[in-house]
Amino acid sequence: MLEKIPHAVGAALSGLKAGLDKTAYRTTFATVPEGLGLTSLAFADGTAMLARFTADGAGASPPLAWTGLPPGTARIVLLCEDAGSPTPNPLVHLIAWNCDPGAPLAEGAASQAESGLDLGKNSFLKPGWLPPDPPTGHGPHAYLFQAYALDGALALPEHPGRGALLEAMAGRVLAKGCLVGTYERP
Repeated sequence: MLEKIPHAVGAALSGLKAGLDKTAYRTTFATVPEGLGLTSLAFADGTAMLARFTADGAGASPPLAWTGLPPGTARIVLLCEDAGSPTPNPLVHLIAWNCDPGAPLAEGAASQAESGLDLGKNSFLKPGWLPPDPPTGHGPHAYLFQAYALDGALALPEHPGRGALLEAMAGRVLAKGCLVGTYERP
């Protein structure tokens, strides 16, 4: 959708970015201890994601795996926010909650409703992975893939939004980890 924004408009908006300091990792859960390792076979921390994980490709969700779970971890929550979006707050690209701590997320799993994952609403109000789609000329966007180790399962409606998710997680997070993937529309 944002690929239709003219390059000149994207370039004019290049100074407008939501910012890392507005992500859940740095606000709501700023005091939660780090310690989870979050990795992907598709990209290293701080490097560019392949187009196949974006709106310029197949739009599959990237594979994710976590290590270093603290004792008592019962569930994992995954949240991906775009800190580079030209919006007041980061765009939500993924909410996956009540994930099995012993089962990594396979490529494309969060893109499919029948994956068996508990998926929340992204910023386009649809459950599942929202492929990155930055405006042309806007520059690189930082996508923060966040993992949270929880002490138990969350009781949430079928497809919660970011607010309901964060509220339900309050006081339940044992540790967190982050992996940053970047993407810039050519």
